[in-house]
Amino acid sequence: MRPKSWAMSILTMSFALISPSLSWASPSQVLVHAPRLKLAPPSHRTSNYGWASSNWSGYAITNGPYSSITGQWVVPTVSPSHGSTYSSAWIGIDGFNNSDLIQTGTEQDYAQGRAQYSAWWEILPAAETVINEPVSPGDDMSASIVNDGGGIWTITLKDLTKGWTFSTNQAYSGPASSAEWILEAPTIGGHIATLANYGQTTFNPGTVNGQNPGLVSQDGGVMIQKNKQVSTPSLPDSDTDGFNVAYGSVAPSPPNS
Repeated sequence: MRPKSWAMSILTMSFALISPSLSWASPSQVLVHAPRLKLAPPSHRTSNYGWASSNWSGYAITNGPYSSITGQWVVPTVSPSHGSTYSSAWIGIDGFNNSDLIQTGTEQDYAQGRAQYSAWWEILPAAETVINEPVSPGDDMSASIVNDGGGIWTITLKDLTKGWTFSTNQAYSGPASSAEWILEAPTIGGHIATLANYGQTTFNPGTVNGQNPGLVSQDGGVMIQKNKQVSTPSLPDSDTDGFNVAYGSVAPSPPNS
């Protein structure tokens, strides 16, 4: 009986290795939250904003260095799409005018025929690291990134609705020249993804170096894909620490402070 049992074991192992239920991420599926890709301001861009990009929309300030950033946002709800579409909401330091970036946020995608939501952190040039906690549309998120000194930074992300907190200490050596609150179309396999229709979300409140960021309209930027404005922030709220951002070319009203 031993030869038969041994043969059955080999067959079982072979089946497990080729089973289609098992999957591995291919290089083309690696998701990266890239630095801002600059665009010359197009003639049809909404006025009052200081920059345009093919992968970022939201607000960025550039009077660093910055040793800390905080922010809160609501996880938006993505609409179904014919193909796969992606969106990320995050706070970060660097990336506006350089290729360094430390950040944390949530992912809101429509892929494989369904809406998918997750949380992550990332330090370029590495791809995102998924946070193994549940995320749902409508969740209130709170995040901070703090320089602890000695080249070590603490990244913290909280889901205030579900009650979980994630924190990690990581080495980071970027210049910390910019700070951002961003709704992004992430990069997959080296290509900017088509932005998901995320509806609208709110970033509020936010601080940098422990202070109100004092956002002004020229700190804001819109996202343009295939010559179409696809994501637009509001003007800052009355106390200049938050804004709404909406899918499409129409600027939403600012949030109530």
